[in-house]
Parts: sequence; C-alpha cells; structure tokens
Amino acid sequence: MPVRRHDFSGPADLRAMQGLASRLWTPASRFHPGQLAWSRYYRPVDPMGLDDDEAIALWTDGGEVVGFGWAEAPDWFELQVDPARPEVAAEVVDWFEEVSDAETQSALVMEGDVAEQALAAAGFEPHADEPFFTHHELDLADLPPVPDVPGYTFRHIEPHEARARAAVHAASWSDVGPSKVDERAYEQLMGAWPYRHDLDWVALDADDTMVASALVWLDPAHGAGLVEPVGCVPEHRGRGLAGAVTLAALHRLAEVGASVAQVSPRGDDDYPGPQRLYRALGFRPRARTVTWRRSLD
Repeated sequence: MPVRRHDFSGPADLRAMQGLASRLWTPASRFHPGQLAWSRYYRPVDPMGLDDDEAIALWTDGGEVVGFGWAEAPDWFELQVDPARPEVAAEVVDWFEEVSDAETQSALVMEGDVAEQALAAAGFEPHADEPFFTHHELDLADLPPVPDVPGYTFRHIEPHEARARAAVHAASWSDVGPSKVDERAYEQLMGAWPYRHDLDWVALDADDTMVASALVWLDPAHGAGLVEPVGCVPEHRGRGLAGAVTLAALHRLAEVGASVAQVSPRGDDDYPGPQRLYRALGFRPRARTVTWRRSLD
C-alpha cells in the first residue's frame, strides 16, 4: 500500500501524531506526546481547524502514521519521520514548499535526524550556532527530595482550576511578552491526551495564591515524563520555587510508575538559566536540536 498524505482535520489527527511520537520516543527524539499537546493547545484554538498561516499534514502507510509536518508559520516548520522510512522526509520537505510562500524557510530537527539528508537535498543548510534546545534526561530513581520552602506549599491542581492555573502561567511568562494561555486554552489543554491533573503542580503562597507551576506529561508506553512548561511569577523568584515545584511533580510522576523524565531547555549560552536549574535537579544533557534554513529569493 502506498504512503498517503492527508491534511490535519481535528483531534484524531493530533492523537495520531502523538502515536508516532510515542512509538519513536527516546530521550534523543524530537517529540514527546505531551509536547505536541502543549504546542497545539497553548492558546485557544478551533479543535477542528488551524490558524490561517498554519498547516499540518500526516503521512500514513496502512493506517500507521510514518511522518508529519507542522508549519507553525510560513517561514518555520517542524517534522518527525520514522527512521525506517527516510523517503517520507523528502515528501514532508516538498510539502512545506507547497504551503509556504516565505522567501526564507527554517526547520528544526534533532542533530543527526533522518530528515537532515532530505533538508540538505532541498537546499537547506544547518546553522548549529543559532539558539538551540538540549534534551535532558533524569532517572527518577535518582530524584532528590522536595525542599522545604518556608511560607509555601505544593500540590497538584484540580480539574475545576483552569482559570487560576492559566493565570499563574501567564503571570510567570509576563516578562517575555503577553501569554496566549487563558482559561479556555487551559480547559482545552486539560482535555487533551496525555494530560493528568495529578501531574500538574503549583506552589502556593501564604494566601493560597498560585505563584509557581510545573506541568509534567506521562507517556505510559515508555514510563517517560516530559516537563513542559515550568514558571514562577516574577515577585516570588529567587526562592527556589521553580525547582521545588518541579521536584514535587516529578515525585508524583515516579509514584504513578514512570522511570525517566525529560526536559528540553535552551542549550545555548544566550539563555542559560533554565538549563542550570534542571541540571541542578539532576537532569543530564543527551541530544540537541539544529536549525536548518534555506533562501528561495
């Protein structure tokens, strides 16, 4: 049966993409299923449709997804292809040229990814010196204890707390620009697989206000958790809350049967803070991304 391509048509396709990510997952692979859920629902969306400048396509063989491309903008896309089907990577790259009218196009893949040959053949070139992400791994058997932070407590959220949970995330990222995460977006996120409210943790101050948060996604097929995202509101920083709430979530992750955790902070020297935080918790670097770019002018 030939490989077939179809355009994104709703939550079932996201779930199929997550199935490929789960099937291929290692600490060095591009996507964890939770990352795809976050990328889809970090802002309010039409579950059945995409933004005007966005495109997603899936390639299937006999009902099994063997690759997908996600053009988040006309000049930027990401892809994942089954390493056993390298020919699909060329089809994904050709598809992006069809849907993009940008004069300069960029793609983000893992270093050594099966798609690199297809990108090179299409005229893309690697830019390893640009900002990149480093996948870090932590064996949950080596988890340090959750530190006591005077004046604060930690707990997982409840299903009815989407508004407050969205608010603490938005406040935590306010210094880098307005967040698109609101109550509606968080309700959609909470309805997406593999979200679990018992793996969504917050730190509360003496007034019982959420001031820091850490969301962990569990892929039960591998017993692998992804930390994405973590934040602390600016006025409560410097107390170790981001690390402590992350550890609280990771201890719950271990309790529900996971064995390993992953996080993917920036790895370049221009944004070193998150990487230092996670390494202090015991995470160790495993693999990095590389941006590939071509100009069509």
